[in-house]
Amino acid sequence: MGISGQIITAVSPQTRMDRDMTPFDPSDGQALRNAFGRFGTGVTVITTQTAQGPLGMTANSFSSVSLTPPLVLWSAALQSKRHDAFAQAEHYCIHILGADQRDLANHFAGQGHDFTGFDWTHGTSGAPELAGCLAAFHCERYAVHPAGDHSIIVGQITHAAASAGQGAGLLFDQGRFGTFAAQG
Repeated sequence: MGISGQIITAVSPQTRMDRDMTPFDPSDGQALRNAFGRFGTGVTVITTQTAQGPLGMTANSFSSVSLTPPLVLWSAALQSKRHDAFAQAEHYCIHILGADQRDLANHFAGQGHDFTGFDWTHGTSGAPELAGCLAAFHCERYAVHPAGDHSIIVGQITHAAASAGQGAGLLFDQGRFGTFAAQG
C-alpha cells in the first residue's frame, strides 16, 4: 500500500535545475536552435544514388535505434532541396566521419551533387560509399515519419563496415566542428 500525503524525509529536496539558466519561449526558433546546439553530436554524410546521379547530404541528427532488427535514424529538413530524394530513397549509405574529414562535411552541407575530388565507389545497394570514413551503414528504407519541419528517416542496416584502426570522430557543437578530448 502506498503512502499518500506524506513527505518522506529521507529524500532531500531537489535544487532547481534552472538556477543559472535563462528561460526562453520554445517558439523562439533561434533560441531553441541555440539550445539544441549545446548538445554535441557526431557528423555523418548520407549518400544515395538518384536518376540524376549520386547525391550526398551532411547530417548530425543520426542515432542508433535497434539491434534487432538493426535500425538507425536521421532527420532531413523539409526545406532542404535534397529532402525528397532522401525521403523517397529505397537505399542509402550513412558515413560516420573522422576528425580529418571536415572538408567532406562542409562540402555536402552546401551541395550534394558534386562528388568530384572524393574517393567513392558504388556500395552493395548502389548507394555511393565514401572512402576513409570511420564507419558506413548501407540501409534500406524502413520508415519515414513526418516530424514538424523535418522528416525522421529510419533505415534497416543491410551491410555495415568500420575502419580497422583507432580514429577520432568529427564532432559538431554550438555551430563548430571539433574533436573529443578524453579527461582521465
